[in-house]
Amino acid sequence: MSIKIATWNINSVRLRQGLVQRLLSEHAPDVLCLQECKCPEDKFPYEAFAEMGWSHAAVRGEKGYNGVAILSRLPLEPVPHRDVLDRGDTRHVAAKLPNGVTIHNFYIPAGGDVPDREVNEKFGHKLDFLSDLTGWFADHKPQKSILVGDLNIAPREDDVWSHKQLLKIVSHTPVETAMLAELMAAGGWVDVTRQDIPEGKLYSWWSYRARDWSAADKGRRLDHVWATADLAPSMGGSEILREARGWEQPSDHAPVMARIEL
Repeated sequence: MSIKIATWNINSVRLRQGLVQRLLSEHAPDVLCLQECKCPEDKFPYEAFAEMGWSHAAVRGEKGYNGVAILSRLPLEPVPHRDVLDRGDTRHVAAKLPNGVTIHNFYIPAGGDVPDREVNEKFGHKLDFLSDLTGWFADHKPQKSILVGDLNIAPREDDVWSHKQLLKIVSHTPVETAMLAELMAAGGWVDVTRQDIPEGKLYSWWSYRARDWSAADKGRRLDHVWATADLAPSMGGSEILREARGWEQPSDHAPVMARIEL
C-alpha cells in the first residue's frame, strides 16, 4: 500500500483554504499535515475538505496563533498530543493510520529575531521546547512513526542559501542545529527528505520580505519529514513543491511530500 504524505505551514488555514483545496485537488496527498492554522477547532473548515474526500481529521487550534491539523482520506485513530512545556500551545497533534503508522505533526517555535535567550524570550522558548521534546522521545522511543512539520530549523549547510551569512541568524545557528541533531538521535529519526535527496541546495521557505523571492532564492529548509528507522527504508518519492510558493496570496512555506510503501 502506497501512502502519500504532505506537510505544509499554511499560515492561516481559513485565509488560504483555497490553496489547501488546490493542493488536495492537484497533488492528492492521502495525508496532509498543516501547521500555523491560526484558528480554534470549531472554526476549522472541516466540511470543505471532507467534501473533497478528506473526511478524517485530527485538529488542535487556538485563536490567531499556532494550530496543527492532520487531514486524511484514511481513517485516523486519535493519539494523545504532547503539551510541550505545559504551556497549552497547540503545537503538536498525532494520529495513527490503519496500517499502524503513527504520524506526529509539530510546529516548533520560530524563536524571534535575536539568537540570545538572555535578551529574547522567544529564543529561550524555542531552545526549551527542543530540550523538552528531546527528553520525551528519549523516554518514549517511537516506533513505526513519522514526524513532520515546520521545525523552524535548517540543519545542513546546503539547507540555507548562505551558510556563513546565516550562522548568526535564528533557524541556522549552531546551538539550534546541534539541538535538532540531539532530538533526531533521541528518537532514532531519519531525515527522509535528505535520504532521498542527499546533495544540493534545498529550501521549503522563502521570506515575504524579498521583492522577488524566486529570483533572489534566499531560502531555507525549515519543513521536514522524518521517519523512525524501521520505516525509513519504506519511504521515498520526496519532493518540495516550490511552485506553491508562487500561488496567489501564498504561504511563505512550500509543501514537502513523501511516500511510504507498506
